[in-house]
Amino acid sequence: MFTATLTTSTGTIDCANAMYYLPTNGSGNSFVLDVAAANQKGFALSNVPSPNANGNSNDPQLRVWTKGWTEVIFDLAKYRGQQVTLTFEADNCVPSGHFAYAYVALKNICEGLQIAGPIQACVNGNQTYSIPELTGGTYSWTIPTGWQMITDSGNIIIVKPNANPGTIRARATNNCADLVTSVNVQVSPPTIAGAAIGDTAVCFGLIPNQQFPLQLTGNLGNIRNWISSTDGINWNPITENGNAILVKDVLTTTYYKALVQNGPACNIDSSAVATVTINYKSVAGQILPANLDICLDQNIDNVLQLRGSSGTVLNWQRSVDRISWLNQLPTNQDTLQSVTGLTGRAYFRAIVSKTGCPSDTSTIANVGIFNTAFPKAQIFPKDTSVCYGTPVLISANIQTGTSYTWSNPSALFNGGNGLVNGLPFLINAKAAPSKTTQYIISIANAGCPNLLNDTINVKVTAPLSVYAGKDTSVAANQPVQLNALLSDERMATYLWSPSEGLDRTNIANPIATIGNNRDNIRYTVTAIDSMGCRAVDNMLITIFKNGADIFVPTGFTPNADGKNDQLRPLVVGITKNYYFSVYNRWGQQVFLTTEIGKGWDGIFQGKAQASGAYVFLAEGTDFLGQKVIRKGTVVLIR
Repeated sequence: MFTATLTTSTGTIDCANAMYYLPTNGSGNSFVLDVAAANQKGFALSNVPSPNANGNSNDPQLRVWTKGWTEVIFDLAKYRGQQVTLTFEADNCVPSGHFAYAYVALKNICEGLQIAGPIQACVNGNQTYSIPELTGGTYSWTIPTGWQMITDSGNIIIVKPNANPGTIRARATNNCADLVTSVNVQVSPPTIAGAAIGDTAVCFGLIPNQQFPLQLTGNLGNIRNWISSTDGINWNPITENGNAILVKDVLTTTYYKALVQNGPACNIDSSAVATVTINYKSVAGQILPANLDICLDQNIDNVLQLRGSSGTVLNWQRSVDRISWLNQLPTNQDTLQSVTGLTGRAYFRAIVSKTGCPSDTSTIANVGIFNTAFPKAQIFPKDTSVCYGTPVLISANIQTGTSYTWSNPSALFNGGNGLVNGLPFLINAKAAPSKTTQYIISIANAGCPNLLNDTINVKVTAPLSVYAGKDTSVAANQPVQLNALLSDERMATYLWSPSEGLDRTNIANPIATIGNNRDNIRYTVTAIDSMGCRAVDNMLITIFKNGADIFVPTGFTPNADGKNDQLRPLVVGITKNYYFSVYNRWGQQVFLTTEIGKGWDGIFQGKAQASGAYVFLAEGTDFLGQKVIRKGTVVLIR
């Protein structure tokens, strides 16, 4: 705790006393810091650890709290001519347990109440103004018309000025003082950083000791300094200053901008960037293929490509003698050049340049011309998708050509013999691929060395299968849930037939209810995916007209011959509470199941049971809620 106490010969001046303490909660000898209240009073954790050992914490810094400087004012006008005493005291709360330190500075100039803050404010920029704290005081402020009060924290305010200057007034009162003050504030427009101009690009080393002029334009405010960066992220100050500067010793592409501030109250802003681009030698690269032969009207595989270049392609050039060169019209600045319209041998090259650097010439490509037409044909389809097991028709209409080949002729039906007998020549081949396959046709025209290659991509959809469910037996009028299962998770539509007895025919899981007018019914389900691919399956339902029952065979032969090896009841119409048990002649239970469809294999406790008669008991509840009980004997034969 820290206190400042003012006394006269007649006693303490209470309204002039100042006290600062860390707020706590507790009673007796146990107290805990009230962190929220401490923060509200301006205290904060120190970033400097305590120099003293703290037995109450493993982290001494947790118990070190500080409060910044607070300016306090006392009005001593009424005590003029009297002796006053000002006493400062810092106290520990518990002896040897806590330490309190206070630093005090006294002003020796009596100016009365003064407002601290900029007298030249920035339009639309937050400005802070304050007056000294008055013990137990209340504060009121007035600001110029149109200014915005951002925060009002007693003796400290934050305001946002508009374009009008004005006067800020403050008043501080307590029970023994009423202090008033004001300050006139001018305003400055906000900083406008402007733009640095002087973008340029040069070739490295072309001009020794080259200097580059830069100038700041459109700014409002003074230049504090210029900064530069080679990556646009990390910036460093440079020695040059002023609105117009010269930069030199630039070894790599560098960005420059100016930091501008319109008066101390306005924010510093950075200008738009000027870039000095340092390019290195232009490299035109090489043209591939270096030698190209084309036929008349060839518009496929007739492209030259520029590789290994560094710079911008200015244009391509053509020559018939490698001496006189003509620019390509219209200008081609791409790295690819299509060769068309030739009547004889020609040579091609590309001109490449970087800004500020001399241009460079690529290698020369030699293009020959054959006076024979390039093959021509229309292929259908270009690409297609088919269902697994579905054939696809591949057609080729040859207008120019003398022969052709397929890349995989064995996979085609009616693909032809490779000879073109008259033009136009039509090929209608059929393919039935089991997986996604490419069919490539190569067409030749005698006298032209180049082939017309065309590819037909046939995407084969994965096989689709559907499972309608296993055959089953039901009682007449017993609802049975059907459920079609696809082989994968693709989307599909369903169609069940016949519709007799079904609640719906267009879903995967309809409910079937068959009366006693049938002995059985076979349902077929067709699944169709988004490609139109189909899958079909069926299942048989046998109808027992006499209602629910449990049929147990009279005997079984568990000899592992695959015939009648298990004693398995036929359960009809039972929907719940089912069980089936078997007993030997001594009344010992040798088998029990509650799972419909499961049977006894003649084994008990790991041993094959002897031939002879056994007693069974079967029970269950049918779909109408009625109990069905069957019991009797069965013969095990080995």
